Amino acid sequence: MKRNQSGITLIGFILLLAVVGVFAYMGMKLVPMYSEFYSVKRSLADLAKEPGAGQMTSAKARDLFFRRMDMSYVESVKPTDFKIVRNDLGMEITVDYEVRRPLIANLDVVGHFNAVQQLRTKDGD
Repeated sequence: MKRNQSGITLIGFILLLAVVGVFAYMGMKLVPMYSEFYSVKRSLADLAKEPGAGQMTSAKARDLFFRRMDMSYVESVKPTDFKIVRNDLGMEITVDYEVRRPLIANLDVVGHFNAVQQLRTKDGD
């Protein structure tokens, strides 16, 4: 009687582990970058909820934002990446930055992130 074998071979299992390992390694490099970005977006949203957010000075907004960045352990955002533009509704804060992490040998993962938040005055609501 002939018996049919089913299952995965050792070589197939090793190749499967290699593919899963590469994706897991890439995930370990990408997840912290996106985690920092969501911390930046959350900090901007919290800054917009501050009382009198639209009337605060640019220096105060910058100080409050970077204090939140320190509390969230975000190190990728530099002061040069933080821009404030005054407009009719209050002020608009833009955080535009790039994160570069080494992947394998001379290959890098580069993430470009951009977050914009409008801080409105009371009459702009």
